[in-house]
Amino acid sequence: MSAEQDSAGTAGPGRRRPARERILRAAARRFYQEGVTATGIDTITAEAGVAKMSLYNNFSSKADLVRAYLDDRHEDWLVRYRERVGAEPDPRDGVLGVFDTYINGADAPPTGRFRGCGLLNAAAEMPAGHEGRAQVRRQKEEVERMIADHVTALLPGRPDAARATARQIAFLLEGAMVRAGLEGDSRCLRDARAMAERLLDQA
Repeated sequence: MSAEQDSAGTAGPGRRRPARERILRAAARRFYQEGVTATGIDTITAEAGVAKMSLYNNFSSKADLVRAYLDDRHEDWLVRYRERVGAEPDPRDGVLGVFDTYINGADAPPTGRFRGCGLLNAAAEMPAGHEGRAQVRRQKEEVERMIADHVTALLPGRPDAARATARQIAFLLEGAMVRAGLEGDSRCLRDARAMAERLLDQA
C-alpha cells in the first residue's frame, strides 16, 4: 500500500480509518502504556499499519505527534466531562464531576491498563523548559479554571474563600491522580472526591 493510498482511507463499514487517526490511536496506546521516550516511530507505524512516510505526511516529527497526543488526550477528557455534567451543570455537580470523570477513566481506561494521568506521565519525561511541559501546564490550568468557576458560583460574593477552596480542590485532585496512577486503581480518587465534597460543605 502506498502512502497516498494509506492516507486516503476513510472510516466506515468495511473500510479502514484514516491514517492520521490510526497513527494517533497507536501512539496514544504506546505512549500511555510504555512512555513517550521508550516508544519509537517504527513501533507506532507497525501498530497503526502504515508506512513511515505516511506518519511524516501527517506529523512533521515525533515531537509533533507527541503534541497532538497531548491535545487529543485532553480534548477526550473534556468531551467525557461535558457528557457527564451537561452544558450548564449545577456548580457543585460541576466540581464533583471533574473527580467522577477521572474516576471513570481510572476504572475503564481507554488505552489499556490504568497508570495515572497521561499528561503528567508525559510531562515527567520532559526536561524543564520543554514546550510539552508548558502544553500540559496550560491543560491543567484549564481544568483548574473550570473548578474555580464552579466554586465561585457556589460562593457568590466571597472571592477569597472561593479562590482558596478551588485551589485546595485542584491540588487535592492532582495529588490523588498521582497516587492513583501509582496504585493502578481509582481508590485514591474516590477518597479525594469525598474530601472535596466536605470542603464544599464547609466553605
